[in-house]
Amino acid sequence: MEKEVYNLWPELNWIEDNDLRLTTQKTWELALERSVLSPDDLNKIPFTLLVGPDLKVTFMDHKRSVVHIARDAGNKINEMYHGELPVNMDVLIAGAILADVGKLLEYVLDDDGNAIQGTYGKYLRHPFSGVSLAEEAGVPAEVCHIIATHAGEGNMVKRTTEAYIVHHADFMTFLPFKDRLKI
Repeated sequence: MEKEVYNLWPELNWIEDNDLRLTTQKTWELALERSVLSPDDLNKIPFTLLVGPDLKVTFMDHKRSVVHIARDAGNKINEMYHGELPVNMDVLIAGAILADVGKLLEYVLDDDGNAIQGTYGKYLRHPFSGVSLAEEAGVPAEVCHIIATHAGEGNMVKRTTEAYIVHHADFMTFLPFKDRLKI
C-alpha cells in the first residue's frame, strides 16, 4: 500500500520530518484500506460533489494543487515576513495532504460508478473522519488541527497560520467552480 500512497502523493517527500512523513502516509493507507474507493478512483472522480457530474478536475488534481499552492504560500510568507509569521512547512504540507483524507470514508460509488455521499458521510463530514484516521495513525495535534479546521467547521475556532493557509488554498480552488461571477 505504501507504493500506491506515494504514487498518489509524491509530495510526501517534501515533508522533512521522517516521523511526520510516515504518519501522514499511514493515514492515507488506513483511509484506502477502509474505503470503497481505489487509488485509481481518486484520479477519476470529481473533486467535489457540489458542482456537477461533468467536472473534469479530479479529486487528486484538486488535492495536489492545494498542497502546491499552500507550500508556495508558506514559502513566500517565510521569505517575506521577517520571521513575524513563521510557517512550519512540514506541518503545513502534511496538513494540506491530509485535509480531505476523510472523504475516502465519506464517499461511496453508486451503481454507475459515480461518487456520492454515503450514509457515513451524511453523519460525519470528512474533517471529523479525517481527524479520526490521522489520530489513529499518530499524526500530531497541530496537523490534526488543519484537517479539522480546513472546511466550514473551522469557522467556529481560531486557526493556526498553517490552517489558514490550507483553508484558503482549498477554498480559492473550490469557490470559483461554485460561486464565481460569470460575465
